[in-house]
Amino acid sequence: MFREIMGLPVHPLVVHAAVVFVPLLVLLAIGYGVLPRFRARIGWAVAALAVAAPAASLVAKLSGAELLEVLTAKGYPPPILEQLAEHQGYGDLLFWFTLGLGVTAGLMLWSTSARASGKVPSWLAPVFTGLVVVFGVLSAVYVFLTGDSGAQVVWTGVL
Repeated sequence: MFREIMGLPVHPLVVHAAVVFVPLLVLLAIGYGVLPRFRARIGWAVAALAVAAPAASLVAKLSGAELLEVLTAKGYPPPILEQLAEHQGYGDLLFWFTLGLGVTAGLMLWSTSARASGKVPSWLAPVFTGLVVVFGVLSAVYVFLTGDSGAQVVWTGVL
């Protein structure tokens, strides 16, 4: 399912969605949490990205696994396959950190809107904001590591 689109490998086509959506979610979710005056303006974007970023990283992860199977079957050299395995490991962690970020961002949105109505304790929103910062930093680091390791495999020795 995630192998090809019209004869082209899916992975290089979809990774760019994760490369864009994950950092946007990091920035906007942290901004939402620490800058309350902007919440009304960016809450909708945080909600949309809390779904889109983990979905994009999942599709990139699954399509990457398919591409690795194809390259292994084609007999690519072991050093390249080792680099790809490292890249895949980063991508797997990126998915989990981004999923955690998406869930905690959603909980942060919920807690700040529910807090206004007095339905949740006042300490809950700062806890979710702290978790968003932690998952945000981890997601930002791993989106860089994943992208850089993938680019190294593709472009090392090309230019």
